[in-house]
Amino acid sequence: MGTKIINGLFLGVFFALCLTLSLGMLIAGPAPAGANEVLAQPPQVFDREGAFNADLLSDGAEYVADHFFLRQELISLNNLLSARLFGVSDAQDLIVGREGWLYYGQTLGDFTGTAALGPELENAADNLALMAEYVQGTGRQFLFVIAPNKNSLYPQQMPSYGVTAGTHDAQRLFSLLAERQVPYLDLFQTFAGEREVLYYAHDSHWTPKGAALAADAITAAFGGASDYASGPFGAGSHRGDLYEMLCPSAAFQDPETGPVYAGTLTISYDPAFDSRPDSITMVTQGAGTGSLLAYRDSFGNDLYPYLADFFGSARFSRSVSYDLTLEGEKVLIELVERNLRYLVTNVPKMPAPLREIAVPDASGTAESPSFNASGAPEGLTLARGVLPEEAQASGAAYLICGGNAYQVFRLADGAYGAYVPEEGPVSAVVCPVEGTLKTFSISYEK
Repeated sequence: MGTKIINGLFLGVFFALCLTLSLGMLIAGPAPAGANEVLAQPPQVFDREGAFNADLLSDGAEYVADHFFLRQELISLNNLLSARLFGVSDAQDLIVGREGWLYYGQTLGDFTGTAALGPELENAADNLALMAEYVQGTGRQFLFVIAPNKNSLYPQQMPSYGVTAGTHDAQRLFSLLAERQVPYLDLFQTFAGEREVLYYAHDSHWTPKGAALAADAITAAFGGASDYASGPFGAGSHRGDLYEMLCPSAAFQDPETGPVYAGTLTISYDPAFDSRPDSITMVTQGAGTGSLLAYRDSFGNDLYPYLADFFGSARFSRSVSYDLTLEGEKVLIELVERNLRYLVTNVPKMPAPLREIAVPDASGTAESPSFNASGAPEGLTLARGVLPEEAQASGAAYLICGGNAYQVFRLADGAYGAYVPEEGPVSAVVCPVEGTLKTFSISYEK
């Protein structure tokens, strides 16, 4: 076959493919987003001020690149071939492991120890201690639970990165919580005693049977007894969140199956709230007794049905700002291992604890905090600010409000927050500097 014929065939295939992708987009419409993608918006000829959009061509190119015909199918095919042939994928935040296993890329820092928390871990433990103190002070039970990253429990199928963390932040946090007598549940030990694999190979989460095991451990930690992990369980198909990242097109079916709980769960839902598993707030009534206030993340999607059945009433929330003033005889905080930084990011909604301390004379000044009474418990306002640069990275810090000392939640990057009496005023911040408490007065003059 001559060179001209070969070149002609190549050009013919190339233009046919281009026409297919472009005409298909016009006929079938733009391709949808896959998984959690945020795609380019349609280009605008004029901007909001009515001026001509100088970036019209580049905006149009980005839009076509994100929406061309068969985009998700072609991405899926490329990723699947790359994963099977070379053990890698172009999908963001996805790790291709051995034997078809997939891992969430944002857990790699925990796995290798390269993203270990420093002094913030001490602050996370102190913040949990403040939460437990408040909950227990109102006559309720408190429990903190970490849902393990999949590669913390099943590292065998992870690619070799040359180094893995000897001790993870979760284990270090458990030691700090034990020192502070904060009730916690070590699910790493719970799962370590099981020979059966209880996480999906193609998903970042535990299976319904793994969730049942966690639920049994949680009810036991609260002084109850359940045996959901004994089943019965059937088998069902499952499309993993990681497989969806690898193959965003639904045309590529996930071959993985998993256990499905086949027993009877007695659950009814308060119609005032959404009843979808991933809803922000869900209120349930179950077959048991007692009440539960549970803050959870995506691991709670398979966990909550067992707890909803076990308790007489339960409130499940995905809010990362824990409102501990809500009712619930048992208070559960479930947080996946990779998100432990959330403990030094958000201020729980509860009155700041009043402390008896010797307040030193002022030795400097501090920035004035911001105040926000919207959504705060009655009579309180949320004060947020930044500690002086010389303050230690960890250790108890206080706001002087109305002449009283209130301990604050210490957050990342030297920030703090606390719900203090609205009448105030906040006049100073007290924090440790080189092992000694120092007072920094606050001036509101501009």
